[in-house]
Amino acid sequence: MSNTGSERDAVLLPTGLNSHSYITARSLSRHGIHTVLASDRADLPVYAGRYSNETIIIPAAEDDLIAYKDALVGIAARPDIRTIIPAQPQDTYLLSKYEEEFEEYVSVVTPSFESLKNVHDRLRLSEIAEEAGVPVPETRLLDEVDDWSPELIVKSRYNLLAEEYADSYTPHDMGIVKTIEHLQPGEEPDVAVLCEKMEHTPIVQEYVHSSDEYVFGALYDHGEAKTTFQHRQIRADSYTGGGGVYRKSVHIPELEEVGRTLLDALDWHGLACIEYMRDAETGEFKLTEINPRMWQSLPCAVRAGADFPHDFWLLATEQGDLIEPGYKVGVGSHYLYGELKYLASLVQTDSTLVEPPSFMSSISDVLLSIVAEPHFDTVYLDDPLPIVYGVREAIRKSRRP
Repeated sequence: MSNTGSERDAVLLPTGLNSHSYITARSLSRHGIHTVLASDRADLPVYAGRYSNETIIIPAAEDDLIAYKDALVGIAARPDIRTIIPAQPQDTYLLSKYEEEFEEYVSVVTPSFESLKNVHDRLRLSEIAEEAGVPVPETRLLDEVDDWSPELIVKSRYNLLAEEYADSYTPHDMGIVKTIEHLQPGEEPDVAVLCEKMEHTPIVQEYVHSSDEYVFGALYDHGEAKTTFQHRQIRADSYTGGGGVYRKSVHIPELEEVGRTLLDALDWHGLACIEYMRDAETGEFKLTEINPRMWQSLPCAVRAGADFPHDFWLLATEQGDLIEPGYKVGVGSHYLYGELKYLASLVQTDSTLVEPPSFMSSISDVLLSIVAEPHFDTVYLDDPLPIVYGVREAIRKSRRP
């Protein structure tokens, strides 16, 4: 690397409309690390915060993935930039695939490209989990299903689409597929329509009736866990499931075991956010997916004392021995915009498998939990502007046709 002897230490944070970018910048800046935030937008709420030390406009990844990558490499070439923290689906993909380009200038903490492809491929990931003894819902390709009598869901095989995963994609293309279809017992979907909609052949999984949903977060150093974290997801951004918007930190030995077992089997390196469902019948923690980057509910982890942004920095700058694992149990946090999305899902989303709760009782639940746990992802008295700009953005989005 060529950036020793720089006058200051800086970190590059590719960012977007997400709360974990704010908490990452806040954490690092409070540790004296200069934060450089890069996006194709100039009006992000995180930019209004006191912890966004510098902002740079770059091409949109959705328009040209290679142009986006080249822009990141160009910023990484600055002598003060020490590492890049992945926050969006394409970031880890690019850092891993083009590791040699980035490593010329900065320290890259990402899994090998082969390990990453195993995680991106939900079918292959389910096979690896089964081989490691980690419970996982029965998973098959859509065009291989011949029995539609059970309760099933259809979802993308690849959440991130790129040239390795979709035949029609070039190195310049990327896509995000979050479509999930809930099927009634005996309902046979139109395979061709779903494949066209998702731009690849999706997977079919058994529907798991879960008592609770959990996240296991981890930072690994070439197969060795440096720090881990767990939370229970009390509410998601949809009543049918999704990213956690109200969560509380927990520590469950069985969850720790399945989380570490899976990452050990992958010989993991870098960040991992693993989502699990607790089977209501068996009590098993069943794998949902892995996000190999900073995650939406990161603010809950940091508030509880699991400071993943700073720990990532320490590992990237060869100070991994300074990482102190551990966190407080019972610490909760709300993502306010996500709470609104949850309430909106009650009237905008239909599911044949999940019965929506009462709208009025849900409003009561949200309000009571906010009173009981008044901690929020981006609301801080010492830095009020991001939430003000965030409300403005939410209003703007609600007015769009």
